[in-house]
Parts: sequence; structure tokens; C-alpha cells
Amino acid sequence: MRDRTRGGSGGRRLLLKGSLLAVGALVVFGVVLSGCSRVSTQPDEIVLHYAGGTFEAIKFERCIPPSSGATLLGPGDTAYSYPFGQRTFDFSGAEDAESQPLSVVSKDNVEMKVAGVATFTLNTDCTTLQRFHEKIGLKFRAYFEEGESSDGWRRMLGIYMRVPLDRALDAASQEFEWRGLFNDPKVKQQWEARVGQLAREFIKEAAGAGYFCGQNYAGTGECGDISLTIQKPEPPDNLVAALSAEQAAKAENAAQAQRNAKVRTEIESIKDLVKVLGPDGAVLWQAIQKGQVTVVPVPQGSDLNLTPSAGNR
Repeated sequence: MRDRTRGGSGGRRLLLKGSLLAVGALVVFGVVLSGCSRVSTQPDEIVLHYAGGTFEAIKFERCIPPSSGATLLGPGDTAYSYPFGQRTFDFSGAEDAESQPLSVVSKDNVEMKVAGVATFTLNTDCTTLQRFHEKIGLKFRAYFEEGESSDGWRRMLGIYMRVPLDRALDAASQEFEWRGLFNDPKVKQQWEARVGQLAREFIKEAAGAGYFCGQNYAGTGECGDISLTIQKPEPPDNLVAALSAEQAAKAENAAQAQRNAKVRTEIESIKDLVKVLGPDGAVLWQAIQKGQVTVVPVPQGSDLNLTPSAGNR
């Protein structure tokens, strides 16, 4: 009996010990689960997943593509959201624009303002986006928060979009005079092409890689070029007024030239009349044409009475 009692007591101790271990394991498992999080993405969002944290090195895990269901992240893992799809950099000066219109200087040293919009897509090829995030995104905190762009995103665009655009606009404008830029469609077309060429070159140069693609880029394939929509440069108001006055003067001179030509034609006509009718005949002819003299047929052999018109009495 004593042996069975000891054996039974030992068994109970083992059972109790095992139960405590199971409870401890469940507690630990619960703590692990409590440190996890879930991430899902919208159709216009891509997420970078980084593993690690307090007790281990942080390393890149994967890209979570758009329209993904809930994805489990481990304890201490981090997720960074970036836009997937078309975005704009607006320098029109509108209320929600990222920038005021940019200043340029023409070939003949006239300062002008240019408004417009650059349309682009962030390069979301996973490897490229990881490099962008680690080189630029982290520095500016440019990733989106709760689906909205952050101040960091706007500051990043100010450096990597606005500055190269400003440089390209200014460099292209130095090749043309202000009158052509403002008032000549052909010159404006040439200027726009030159701005586009320089802008794409300078934007890539500033970022160090092709992080900004064309508006139709869908995450794979050819990156393409950003699209620029720019208004014609606007010179100072005093120059616009002077140009309007100059155009008005040209129009008046042209009208006066037409009037002078008409007078010259009339003089030549009078000279021809004098040659044919003589001075008096020419005067009489003109009076008849103006209705100042009435010609009345007189039958042959009748008395002739001339009655001047009221204006000649």
C-alpha cells in the first residue's frame, strides 16, 4: 500500500507538472500571437514587409501586392505602404497643389511664370521599390499612412520632382525669347518638347535611378516617361500690356495704310477724269456722281432751264 501511495503521489506530481508546462506554453503562444498584426492592401496600394525588430536584425521580407487579403506579420515586423498607380505633382498654385508656378528666365532675360502638372507612377517593381524605400522613402518618411500621402511624401516630391522640373523649365526657356514663348504656338511646341526631354533626364539624375515611371506603368514591363502638361509662360503684366498696345498700334497702322491706299486710288481716278473731260468736266462729273447736280433730259428745240439743287443755292 505504501508503495502504491508513493507511486500515486508521484504520478499526480507528474500530471501537475505537465499541466503547468502546457499552461506555460499556451501563455507563451498567446504572447507571441498578441505581438502579431495583420495587413491587407487596397487596389491602389503596395506594401513593403520588413521582419525583425527589438531582438533581431531588420531585413526585407517581401512586397505585398495590391488587393491582397489579410497577411499575418510577426512580432516586431513593420509594413510600409506606397501608392500603386497614377499620381501627380501639381505646380499650378491651386489650393491643393504641391507647388506654386515655377519661375523661368527667357533668352532675352525676361522672368516668366509657368504652371502645370507632372503625371507619373511610382516604380513598384518590388526590387526597385525596396531600393527607393531604403534610399529615399525612409529618409523623408515618404510612405503613406492610413491610405493618405504624408508630409514626407510632399517633401520628397519637392526635392525629386520640383527641383529637376524647375531646372528643366529654366534651361529650356533660355533657348527662346519671351515673345515667342508667349505668343507663338510653334515656338511653344518646340519649348514643350525641350522641357520634356530635360525634365526626364534631370528627374532620373536627381533620384539616382528610374523611380518615377510613365502614367500607364502597371508595375511590370517598360517604365516609360513621365507626362508633362504645361501652360505657356506668363510674362509680367506690364510687358503683356505693352505687347497689346504694340499690336493695337500695328492694327491701326494697317488700317491707315488701307485708307491711304484708297485715297491714292481716288486721286488717280480724278487725274484720269481731268485728262478726258478737262478740269471743269471732271468737277461736273464728280458733282453728278455725288448727287449735287441733277441731269434732266431736254427735248431738242426746247428752252433750257437749269435749277441747282438745294445744297448748291
